Amino acid sequence: MAAAATVALFSALGCRQDMHDQPKFFPERGTSFYADGRSVRPQVENTVARNQLREDSYFYTGFSGGKEGDGMPFPVTLDVLARGQERFNVYCTPCHSRVGNGVGMIVQRGYAQAGNFHTARLETAPLGHFFNVISNGYGAMPDYSAQVAPADRWAIVAYIKALQLSQHATQADVPAGAHVEPLSSIAEQEGLPATFANEWVLPPTAVTGTPDNQPFILPAPGSGTAGKGTPGQTQPSPAAPPASAATAGPTAVKK
Repeated sequence: MAAAATVALFSALGCRQDMHDQPKFFPERGTSFYADGRSVRPQVENTVARNQLREDSYFYTGFSGGKEGDGMPFPVTLDVLARGQERFNVYCTPCHSRVGNGVGMIVQRGYAQAGNFHTARLETAPLGHFFNVISNGYGAMPDYSAQVAPADRWAIVAYIKALQLSQHATQADVPAGAHVEPLSSIAEQEGLPATFANEWVLPPTAVTGTPDNQPFILPAPGSGTAGKGTPGQTQPSPAAPPASAATAGPTAVKK
């Protein structure tokens, strides 16, 4: 009996706990094992995570040579425009409205006015600018990179450009058999008043969130400052509609 107890005692003393208390690193904890003290090791140079190869950087960023590019990364077809319109109507119209004038339904109910695509600044903006804004946000606008895939973002960009071009359409811009017609005429054909197509105005219930209750004016590229409506500053008025739209009204292509 004593011999058995002695064997059991020596067996217990010889048992190690390495498998129970394994030497290991805990995420985000320091260590003395590496010279830099970090347990989480940096990636090996040129490591590419799964699904993140992204060889076509312009397709994923909208930047070329460090600047916003001005081209589509793939051909624009009617299917691309249709997809862009569908995604635009889902994600963009609540703020920008279906015609892109920045007075969507939530703006009419008090949200800060969104960007008007028909201002001179945005009509001349490169296509990469719109992709960048959709991907990363701008001003009060959050990013939509999680909701909208890169290909769909470019489709939306193409549709935005189509919206802009539609406001200045001439007979020379449309194919044979089609003609340009004011939206006021189309409204009357649909049994609506001609004023239905008039430009929307910011409702009195809208709030800007700025100290002087003036619209937030985004800075021009390279200015480095933003007009946040601070007291003592005079904010420029929102851009007026293009002269052609103000005199002749919006136009649409009719086949």
